Amino acid sequence: MVAGVDRVRAGLQRGRFSCVVVASDASARVADKVVRLAKASGVPLLRGPGAERMGAGLGLPPVMAVGVTDRALAAGLMRSGAAAPPMED
Repeated sequence: MVAGVDRVRAGLQRGRFSCVVVASDASARVADKVVRLAKASGVPLLRGPGAERMGAGLGLPPVMAVGVTDRALAAGLMRSGAAAPPMED
C-alpha cells in the first residue's frame, strides 16, 4: 500500500496499483492529479472515508489517496464495501 498524492501518482505512472482509494473530502488537486490518471490507466477507484480518518486508519496524518498494490486486498475492498462504491465521472 502506498499513501499520499505524489506517491500514488508516481505508482500509477508505473502501473503498480490494483485499485486506488480516494478520500471522500479529497481536494480538486487530487482529482486533477490522481483520479484522472487512474481512470486513464484503467485502475479502479474507490471513495474512502475522509482524509483524516483514512490517515488515522493507516497510522498516518490525513491522507487523500492510497494506492493498493495487493490484488487480493484490492479485490476484497471492492467486494466488501469497505470503501464506498467506485467513483463515477
